[in-house]
Amino acid sequence: MTRLDKLLADAGTGSRSQVKEYIRRGRITVNGQVCKKPEQKILEERDLICLDGQPVEYARYRYYMLHKPGGVITATEDSREKTVLDLLKGVNTAHISPVGRLDKDTEGLLLLTNDGELAHRLLSPRRHVDKCYLARTEKPLTAAALHALETGVDIGDEKPTLPAKARLNEAGELLLTIQEGRYHQVKRMLQAVDNRVLYLKRLSFGSLILPEDLRAGEFRPLTDQEKERLRNDVTG
Repeated sequence: MTRLDKLLADAGTGSRSQVKEYIRRGRITVNGQVCKKPEQKILEERDLICLDGQPVEYARYRYYMLHKPGGVITATEDSREKTVLDLLKGVNTAHISPVGRLDKDTEGLLLLTNDGELAHRLLSPRRHVDKCYLARTEKPLTAAALHALETGVDIGDEKPTLPAKARLNEAGELLLTIQEGRYHQVKRMLQAVDNRVLYLKRLSFGSLILPEDLRAGEFRPLTDQEKERLRNDVTG
């Protein structure tokens, strides 16, 4: 159960002070009855909340897939830079945060949600969730370099990287799948094999795959099937 004023604020109808004013003025109904108690408890799955006669759409957890473009930082707010939350136009971003991060110049799939428990599980090193990247490199990658990436390389941390999957596509670009999320990891792994990343894009995160028709800067809610598969990624 949730307080009425909190539910309305979380649904994006206004700030806590604004929604209390709506309630005071009798603009809010609960199951057809005017409610003037901000503290009234609401059952999200059962009760119908309306503002000026219009149903308030409310979901406890919200999940969005964003095709992050280059030049945007993975943060919730910043006084100087455009953030990934700035791209979620027209939706309620209250308590929404990115799951993990992509560097400013890195493109690709980013999950954003207010489901903190799922985010924690997806990022936990113990869960070994796959993350696949496409990288264009300064030099062609040799078979020896691919083998080194797959077996683990020294990137200056206490431990080498975990075994990865590394192969080249038809264009000679690297498809690298890792299960960690160390700082600048892909770029540092390529440096460890005497190479350099020129372009980096994340293609997938767990079972979530970046659709080809979702252009850079665009986003959409996850489907029920995608949400279920993500939860399955971290069960057990």
